[in-house]
Parts: sequence; C-alpha cells; structure tokens
Amino acid sequence: MAIVSGLPSTISAAPENDAIRAFDLLGGDQIMKRSVRNALEAHDLIVEGIPSRSLLHLVEGVKVLAAGDALNKAIGISIRTLQRRKADTPDRVLSTEQSSRAWRFAEIIARATDVMGTQKAAETWTLEPAIGLDNRRPIDLLASSAGAEAVEEYLTRMDYGVYT
Repeated sequence: MAIVSGLPSTISAAPENDAIRAFDLLGGDQIMKRSVRNALEAHDLIVEGIPSRSLLHLVEGVKVLAAGDALNKAIGISIRTLQRRKADTPDRVLSTEQSSRAWRFAEIIARATDVMGTQKAAETWTLEPAIGLDNRRPIDLLASSAGAEAVEEYLTRMDYGVYT
C-alpha cells in the first residue's frame, strides 16, 4: 500500500474497484471485447488499445471533456480528431498512450466522485484551481503521469480531510 503524506492511499488499496469503475466509465461490456476485473486485466486492455468508441462513451458521460481543451489535456486527443474517428473509423483503437491516459482519467473521475459525492461535483472540481495543487487546476496536471499522480495523491489527502 502506498503512503501519501503519512496517510495510507485508498487509491492503491483497492485497485480492483478502480479498474471496475474505470471500465464502466469507458463503456464496459457494451463496448469492450473483454471484461476487466483487476489492474492486470486493465493493463492488457490498455496495451491492446481501448476502442475509440470507449472514448466517445467517456466524453458523453463526463461532460467536462467536451468543454474547451479538456479532452486534449486529459487524454491527448482533440474533440475534432475524436469526431473524425467517429465518422471515419469508429472501430479503430486508441494508441497505448491515449488508452493509458483515458483509463487513468476514468479512474481519477471515479475517485473524485467518491470524494466529492457526485460526478457533477467531481467534474467541476477538475476545472477549479486547488489549494493543495499549488492553485493549479487538476485537469491541467493530467498531461503528465507525474501531474496525474499529484492529482491522485491530493484526492487521497482530501478523502482524509487534508486539503493543503
């Protein structure tokens, strides 16, 4: 179990739950060719490439991704590119990098929903400067794995009532 600021990290404490929630946000069994029950199965799916349709499902379910350049910051793909894929090649898979970022974003939204109480509050939170992230917006930090890790650690601190 990871330790963050002296506190146990609930993010890594239940990787199976994170994997299942991310899988559901990405369309689950309706879109994916296989089920995901744990982090290793998630890894295999990510390496094979998540279907573009899964990202479309995520954008439809997480409205913040359709606003501004949030999708590009979080996943590394523009809305326009995603729309072209939908029209031209809906069965095409995302690159491993894009699949990994989409998966991690889904995990972060699921975790933020747990901490904030609702998905709408979690989405709003991603767009607001956060004190514990040096007044940076969580969405802006998702462009790198180090930034995404900082967001996950901050969510853990928030879950324990530590906001700075």
